[in-house]
Amino acid sequence: EDFLNLIFKAMMKDSLNSSHPVSSAVQSSEQIEEMFDALSYIKGASLLLMLKHYLTKDVFQAGIEVYLHNHKYGSARSDDLWDSMNEITNGTLDVKTLMKTWILHKGFPLVTVVRQGKNISVQQEKFLYHMETENWTSDASYLWHIPLTYITSSCKFTHCTNAYLLDQKSGM
Repeated sequence: EDFLNLIFKAMMKDSLNSSHPVSSAVQSSEQIEEMFDALSYIKGASLLLMLKHYLTKDVFQAGIEVYLHNHKYGSARSDDLWDSMNEITNGTLDVKTLMKTWILHKGFPLVTVVRQGKNISVQQEKFLYHMETENWTSDASYLWHIPLTYITSSCKFTHCTNAYLLDQKSGM
């Protein structure tokens, strides 16, 4: 419950136009300190949980093990973690591309789901809680790669989660 409350607080901050990405280029130690706030830590943790759920626990764990092995006693960049995950997925999913859409954009998407008979359509757009006119910038080009999971009525109480990657503004 505590983590969920922190997530909602971070999402509230991230839904403002004055938010910042989880990762960005910095020029000074002061800029580094500014980046390490609750938003970066909580959003970062949430993104890792999202990735773990999408890849499955075992695949995610294997990617972390490769990452730790490859970078023990050294330094690393965020791309190194995504590259390690890509090693484990064997090209079936470009984890780096997926995660860069989350860590390099400020904010998060609003996903709208519409059901028409047996067809489902989904659409994404940037969510803004409150428009701050003095800091407003157009984010129309923002596009996230959103892992969506779903269960159909044909599951019959067995584990049968399906996955879909929304990597366009809309899809079916």
